Amino acid sequence: MSIYTPAYIKNLLLKHKATIIYSASLAFLLFFLKWLELRFIIFDHSFEVYIGFIALIFTALGIWLALKLSKPKIETVVIEKEVYVNRNGDFVLNTSLVSRLELSKREMEILGLLAQGHSNQEIAAKLFVSLSTVKTHIQNIFSKLDVKRRMQAVEKARSLSLIP
Repeated sequence: MSIYTPAYIKNLLLKHKATIIYSASLAFLLFFLKWLELRFIIFDHSFEVYIGFIALIFTALGIWLALKLSKPKIETVVIEKEVYVNRNGDFVLNTSLVSRLELSKREMEILGLLAQGHSNQEIAAKLFVSLSTVKTHIQNIFSKLDVKRRMQAVEKARSLSLIP
């Protein structure tokens, strides 16, 4: 059985009659003002509304087209995996290749330190030379091994048996 009987609701309406009438009249007034505002905008500014609508359509079309064209067509997937190298026996330096590439003892020493993962500053401190000297030696190693990066130089030197 409901506690909201018709008598209860009638009593509630009579008690709050002024509030309900005031709220309803404000809602009607707001609706009427919005209707007038819309009528003013639509009828008096119809050209601007149409231009704005066309601009909105072309903006959405431009954004969609830009997203479609800027999306890469080829997806690049980078796969990293460890490569295990089995070295049978002791390391033997390829002296003929060292002389053919004209690598100096200092460059061989720096190449070995690069392979151990030392930075230019650490190599300079370890060999008691300036940082610019280390950079010059590294650039010479890069040009002689025909590489562009430190890791490429180390990998190529290991594959050519220049470093262990």
